[in-house]
Amino acid sequence: MGVTLLTENHLLELANDVVKRALTAGATDAECTIAEGEEFTANVRMRELENLTEAGSRGAGLRILVGCRTGASYTSDLSPEGIEKLVHSAVELADITTEDPHAGLPEREELGSIGDLQLYSEDVEGLETSVKVDLAKRAEEAALSFDPRISNSEGATFGTHLGRQIFANSRGFAGQYRSSYCALGVAPVARSGDSMERDSWDTLSRRFGDLETPESVGRIAAQRALRRLNAVKVDTQKVPVVFEPRTARSLLDHLFDAVHGMSIYRHESFLTGMLGQKVAAESVTVIDDATIPGLFGSSPFDDEGVPSRRTVVIERGVLKNYLLNTYAARKLGLKTTGNASRGLTGNAGIGHGNFYLEKGVQTPERIVAGISNGFYVTELMGFGVNVVTGDYSRGAAGLWIRDGELAYAVSEVTIAGNLKEMLLGLEALGTDLDFRRSMAAPTIKIGEMTVGGR
Repeated sequence: MGVTLLTENHLLELANDVVKRALTAGATDAECTIAEGEEFTANVRMRELENLTEAGSRGAGLRILVGCRTGASYTSDLSPEGIEKLVHSAVELADITTEDPHAGLPEREELGSIGDLQLYSEDVEGLETSVKVDLAKRAEEAALSFDPRISNSEGATFGTHLGRQIFANSRGFAGQYRSSYCALGVAPVARSGDSMERDSWDTLSRRFGDLETPESVGRIAAQRALRRLNAVKVDTQKVPVVFEPRTARSLLDHLFDAVHGMSIYRHESFLTGMLGQKVAAESVTVIDDATIPGLFGSSPFDDEGVPSRRTVVIERGVLKNYLLNTYAARKLGLKTTGNASRGLTGNAGIGHGNFYLEKGVQTPERIVAGISNGFYVTELMGFGVNVVTGDYSRGAAGLWIRDGELAYAVSEVTIAGNLKEMLLGLEALGTDLDFRRSMAAPTIKIGEMTVGGR
């Protein structure tokens, strides 16, 4: 059976066959992942097409257990010869690894799938190349023509992805799903005198019909670049700090690291041993949910064949759950939360579904209006965050809040605090929760942080 003859059903049959071959070769348990995808990107800069990129990939990964010893291998050669080498390599590796009593597949009763989550749309697959290029050109044109101060562009990009994920194991699980998405973004450059600034905006969706218009993407990107012109430094001071949704997402990224099962097991998180305790303001509820139809963090099952689910991580300020795969759960004496994540090879790690902070009751405008002197963060730079201690310090740019209004641009500052204090000091949540990525947060206001400037 050659690669070119493989259909959707053949791929699922192949995954099951790989598992059977592994058992025949001496494995006591086995799991096989097959992934394939097609990607397209059109890049436009200064109204001219720069390049088109189209690529496809397909590969299989095998993980086996011989007792408590693990072996893993992968291949892009799905011919009979390639599959034979795949199985042989995994068995060879298992022979030389050390035993791990926590290694192993989920129990049979933990396996399953929740069905179709509307992750694939035919309107993405049917897009013509000329349409994709035109969309990128329209977005950039909208930005360039918005204001004379938009003098340059780092380009506009339209991209699509079509994929299929197949998974089977020796405990009776076999499943697959298709996915799609398309994305449009533009990054204009604004100039006024000696001040030159860039910013960007994009729109992403699993369905082409749900994208924002290229004209609105270009317009918003231009507005964002223009408002950054003539930025100033400010004196070092302690003030309220507001994170717009794009920068608020980064706080969730740090929180995910802190509730990651292996971070907890290794005592590498400031939330270790904190289950059932208050770790954030009462207004804070954080959820991981891979079951929401059509979103980027959704899937019918995780990468161990465990059905996806909704897990409340923090509820009204109280830490309720860590995020776990089977291995971390066994290490901690808990149950998997269906958060196994892996590529084609190796042991499963821990990932998130749609990891989000529930929205609040105040509009972003109302949050800003209630601040007489503060900082509105639109960009973060650097990685000065210690998840073990919670210490937080990052470079930032944004807008200064004066008398309840966004008054002027600010750059070359740092914001510093501690994640523990930031979570407890979260004073307001916006109504503008928008699932643009698999992590999502509304506008948030933290009561006080140090803004380091002059």
